Amino acid sequence: MTVGPALDELHFADAPSVDDVPGPNSERLLERQREIDSSAVAYPRRIPIALEEARGATVRDADGNTFLDFFAGIGVLNVGHSNPYVLEAVQDQLESVTHTVDFPTEPRLELIERLREIAPGDLQGASNVVFGGPSGSDAIEGSIKLAKHNTGRHGLLAFEGAYHGTTAGALSLTAGKKYKEGYGPLLPDAIHAPYPSASGDEISVSTALEAVKRKFEDPYGGHETPAGIWVEPIQGEGGVVVPPAEFLGGLRDIADDNDALLIVDEIQTGLGRTGEWFATDHFDVTPDAITMAKALGGTGLPIGAMLYHEDHDTWGPGGHVGTFRGNVPAFVGGIRAIEYIESHDLLAHATEVGSYLRDRFREVAAETPALTDVRGKGLFVGLEFVTDGEPDEELVKEIQRHCYENGVLVWSAGRHGNVLRLIPPLVLTEAQARIGADVICDAIETAAGDR
Repeated sequence: MTVGPALDELHFADAPSVDDVPGPNSERLLERQREIDSSAVAYPRRIPIALEEARGATVRDADGNTFLDFFAGIGVLNVGHSNPYVLEAVQDQLESVTHTVDFPTEPRLELIERLREIAPGDLQGASNVVFGGPSGSDAIEGSIKLAKHNTGRHGLLAFEGAYHGTTAGALSLTAGKKYKEGYGPLLPDAIHAPYPSASGDEISVSTALEAVKRKFEDPYGGHETPAGIWVEPIQGEGGVVVPPAEFLGGLRDIADDNDALLIVDEIQTGLGRTGEWFATDHFDVTPDAITMAKALGGTGLPIGAMLYHEDHDTWGPGGHVGTFRGNVPAFVGGIRAIEYIESHDLLAHATEVGSYLRDRFREVAAETPALTDVRGKGLFVGLEFVTDGEPDEELVKEIQRHCYENGVLVWSAGRHGNVLRLIPPLVLTEAQARIGADVICDAIETAAGDR
């Protein structure tokens, strides 16, 4: 039986529909934010929008302008904004009990059971789940503790181009220097190896795996032997970089040979984003642990979690904690989101719509030299722009601005900011994908043609 409304019933019908933006109400709220909010606020500096309502794959600003959302809160709203099937259960739960630390509730245990069912590979039915703090960074912190506790080592190995969060431990794994500047020293013996790309020849998979192997097995490697390997199965902030098919399997072998944990960060790629429950499923590899957050709360409710093989459940009581590890409405939201994805076959839908979008952009790339690569899986799409041999961040900004002015919200990524990153809700309809692609393609052709 199908649950919840059909996909085409979730959205504002008039998207995209914009006048001059930003409008006066948005301007007023943006100015008020500049006066009293933190100077760390980033997103409104690029896209000056103040949000009022959101439905499905559409958002409406404070002036009534309606946009197609190809951003989804950085991949948080996989089943769309304000999905009625999710909200109904969450609202009912809010009237019952909301905060339970780690006392058992039906929603807590049901969500754990559902995650065990959809877990990658041999983790299915042989894993435990720990909830900690409410963010992806918190889930990463828990994974660092898990690896250290099970190996007795403190070294950490991640990858160039990686983003794992900005709390102290997670920031040690994150590769971006701009995030670290002014906050050192961080955790000792956190090292980064090259990350290969299936669509480019800059770093081969053999070179990358050999670099990882040396960090474990070279007696003069210069660092503590890592307790674990932290890897995004597809890099997000790094530019939607898809590795060669054999990369994760090679990391699995190195981890096994050196008694280390393979920890896969599925915070952005999990819960159907790439057309599988987890991006790891594309590579037929079973990690020791996966970290989750973002879409896990179903409707934007904050929740972070780590699912790990039961053999590594060596903690004693209180071995990993967090005040908000009992967010029952978020548990309910996660359960309902999984049910909605299953009922509407959104994994297949994300695969089909994502393939359509990449095909559209490849057509543009054939006529636009600056668009040098189109990549991704499912509804995780990256478009890389290079002009005269140099990464072109300014071109991406122009494209992003053109899309905003014409009613489509997109964002950027990449080591040099030169990748257009598209992460729309999985409930994006085929019609919306066509309309959004029309706007984005026109933005690319216009901005590139003006160069």
